Amino acid sequence: MTPDQRLWSRTRDDLVRAVESLGFRGELGEAIARHLGSPKAMERMISYLRYVKPKTEELVVDEMLAIRSEIDAWKEKRSWTKCWQSGARSMPGKRRRPAKKQMPDTMRC
Repeated sequence: MTPDQRLWSRTRDDLVRAVESLGFRGELGEAIARHLGSPKAMERMISYLRYVKPKTEELVVDEMLAIRSEIDAWKEKRSWTKCWQSGARSMPGKRRRPAKKQMPDTMRC
């Protein structure tokens, strides 16, 4: 097992224990860990569980979805930023006035 895999496994186990300490089933914690994916996201979820102590599974799942949504938004923003910095000034899906000189399609992200 690589160090990253050990970290993921250890963080998953911490998340499962935090979920179980609130009286929910451990399977919920394992599903949350799989959905969140990264140790950092799982640590955010563990902090939420420890400080807020949600009373229902719906609140736990809602927070998991909120964390995942923030991660997805960050990744999308990051990909657009990389696209922009790579020299392709025309972003796909965005309409704008045609420039005097169009870039070849190979330069677009």
